[in-house]
Amino acid sequence: MYKLYTRPGSGGFVVEAALALANAPFEQVDVPKSDRPDPAFLDISPLNQVPVLTLPDGSSMTESAAICILLAERHPQARLAPAVDAPARADFLRWMAFMSSVLYPAVLRFYYAHRYTTDADGTKAVKQAAIAEMDRGFAVLDSALKDRDWLVGDQMSLADIYLVMLVAWHPDIDSARAAWPDIERLWARLRDHPLLKALNTSHKMWPG
Repeated sequence: MYKLYTRPGSGGFVVEAALALANAPFEQVDVPKSDRPDPAFLDISPLNQVPVLTLPDGSSMTESAAICILLAERHPQARLAPAVDAPARADFLRWMAFMSSVLYPAVLRFYYAHRYTTDADGTKAVKQAAIAEMDRGFAVLDSALKDRDWLVGDQMSLADIYLVMLVAWHPDIDSARAAWPDIERLWARLRDHPLLKALNTSHKMWPG
């Protein structure tokens, strides 16, 4: 059985969705935010971050995008991503890497700006740059969704859930929804998805 270390409103949202879509049994452990974490948790998450997924063999892994890719590989029947040999697989890997390396770090720089400057007065500039980077990345993804129902392939994948999780964290959500109509179109579909609606009751990623 899997064990998911997470907390409401975190990147554990997409991992929890992946496990549920795969009908994979898992134990959920809520990890409160703390500057003095349990040393046992640091053993599996050296940066004191969630999510962490402990695998059935007892090993643990961090990084939500990597966890999603692994779960898609281990549960192919759930069709969480295009098959390994499918043409759309390349785009799935591309966009998961893009979102985890461009958008997710920009989100972190905005909400944890104090970590990214040693200047006590520098957090405003860090936040402004973070928003600019978010906007640049979301514009790329909005363009990729033009005339498409899903970001990759011909059905919903974890890439779509990952994307709407990230856009839900945008600090100016009303402007974001207006600026990127194709992302909003995708997000509207996923807001009506029964599983994601249920998850949102605990994570509160967007207004119910």
